[in-house]
Amino acid sequence: MAELGCYSPSFKKPCDVLRMRRNRARSEGPERTTSSPVVSVPGVRPFSPGPLLNAPGRSRGGVKRRNPFANIENTYNSPKKRALSHTDGEKAAVAPVLDGKLKERPNAGASLREELLNTDRRKRHEMTTVPLSEDDCLFEEERSTPVLKSPEAVCPAAPAEVCVEFPADWSLKTRVLFTSPQSFSWAEHLKAQEEAQGLSSHCRAQFTSAPANIPDPRGCVELRCGFQQCLQFWQHPSMPWLSLFPRIGAERKFSGKCVPWALDTTLQQSLMSDWSVSLTSLYSLLKARLCPYFYLCSYQFTVLFRAAGLSGSKGITALLSPTTRGLREAMRVEGIEFSLPLLEERRKSKDLAESVPQTDSEEPASSAALSEHSENEEDDDDDDDGGFSWLKEMGVQDKIKKPDAISIKLRKEHREVCLDHRPESVVLVEGSNTFTLLNFLINCKSLVAAAGSQAGLPPTLLAPTAFRGATLHTLKARAVNVKTRVRTGYQDVCSLEVTGPIMPHTLHALTQLLRPAQRGEFSVGLYTHEPTAVLNVPISPSSEPEPQPECVVQDLGRCGLQQSSVQQLAAPSILGKCALRQLHMRDYSYSWKT
Repeated sequence: MAELGCYSPSFKKPCDVLRMRRNRARSEGPERTTSSPVVSVPGVRPFSPGPLLNAPGRSRGGVKRRNPFANIENTYNSPKKRALSHTDGEKAAVAPVLDGKLKERPNAGASLREELLNTDRRKRHEMTTVPLSEDDCLFEEERSTPVLKSPEAVCPAAPAEVCVEFPADWSLKTRVLFTSPQSFSWAEHLKAQEEAQGLSSHCRAQFTSAPANIPDPRGCVELRCGFQQCLQFWQHPSMPWLSLFPRIGAERKFSGKCVPWALDTTLQQSLMSDWSVSLTSLYSLLKARLCPYFYLCSYQFTVLFRAAGLSGSKGITALLSPTTRGLREAMRVEGIEFSLPLLEERRKSKDLAESVPQTDSEEPASSAALSEHSENEEDDDDDDDGGFSWLKEMGVQDKIKKPDAISIKLRKEHREVCLDHRPESVVLVEGSNTFTLLNFLINCKSLVAAAGSQAGLPPTLLAPTAFRGATLHTLKARAVNVKTRVRTGYQDVCSLEVTGPIMPHTLHALTQLLRPAQRGEFSVGLYTHEPTAVLNVPISPSSEPEPQPECVVQDLGRCGLQQSSVQQLAAPSILGKCALRQLHMRDYSYSWKT
């Protein structure tokens, strides 16, 4: 071993090390003392786990060995606790001295007491300014953070805008997730009688208000029947083996499914004929104010028809999104008058920015961007309409090939083509033009896909009330209790998940039920069908005064919705092209995020 280069003279075998330790223990005896005095701190263990230093049952014969897995910052030898023990020792040493000095000089008691207080303040300041390690900071934070018993730690902080009612959201939701500290067990395992009563109340448009205070939600029959009533909706066509919502971008869901109408022309004509009857029935109900609104969901766009009075309108309105230049051109050919609300709003803001005089040389960023965009468009138009007179001035008009009329037309239509499939392409149709739009949709060949997994399948019709050829469907609801991670550990959070085509009245009715059931404390996560988010665009105000909500509720009294839901839907939309993403209720007050 001495000849090897890796040999170390100080190397000792494990058996030699154990023998040396046994001999040292015998020579020092049982009453040996440690090299460093141990400071006794009340309530602190020497090394965890183990008995307290001052515990009466602890033997004084030996010293407990150090736990190799103990954190040094959690023991009596940590800098923070050592400073605390030194401060306590100094206070105990100063106390008898102070008593003696006070006895000798009674008049100097005030000055000594003040000197002692200054010393104590200085020591405390030194303790607070001692740099702590990362473990100390984490330990201090965990010790000072209280345990949260409510789901406020799970949900983000509610925005500042709080109201007793949230704005109407005309977009379709694919999933809604309710969370609350109170249990949702009342919403599951409904009895057969409760389901039957809920279905009957929905079909007859009979609404029973739940009590304002519900001590036991599981035993409240009105609450459970009302919940079953809120989950109902009407749909056409109905294919049990196919999910007909959403339709935009759902080719993968339809692939591999049984579609017997794909290659059968006769079957496709039969489906379209039945679908046309259902669409005409819905429009008749809408015109008679027996149906508040309905959706037409095709594989390319979505149409929202609304009755007169809803969203601040005077007559029937229809919104289409997204659209293409070809669809808009076909609507113009059919004589349908429509507008592009978002483009008109941009144009009005541009005109307003130009009319207001600018005091500074710099304009706002948004106005500058709009002006630059408009100037570029005007330059393009000038280049197209101005001709090629500048070529004659240069004398090269015969050497340069001029663009033909088709190229010039395409350049002029470039602005419209850029809007395709974007939120700005939303189309608004009002008044009697909605009936022309109805005929256009029935006869439009591009409304149904000619190829692909959705070939030959008519668009999906969704409505809150019954119509010809409709099938009654129920949204899927599931109550789950989960554990959510917080800073101090885990906490129980109750959740209720509702999936399916969730329409505006359904969301409002569910929140009205959950208000007393969850004692005014819940949060909602809303998952929007993105192509329908722009349906919240406000209608341009007309010269005529807006209808009063009371008159709208009276006119739509037989539309099949609750009066509170009709009153909410009658208010003008304030969300623009955005949709609600989060909804919070705290102390019976709403707050939301878009």
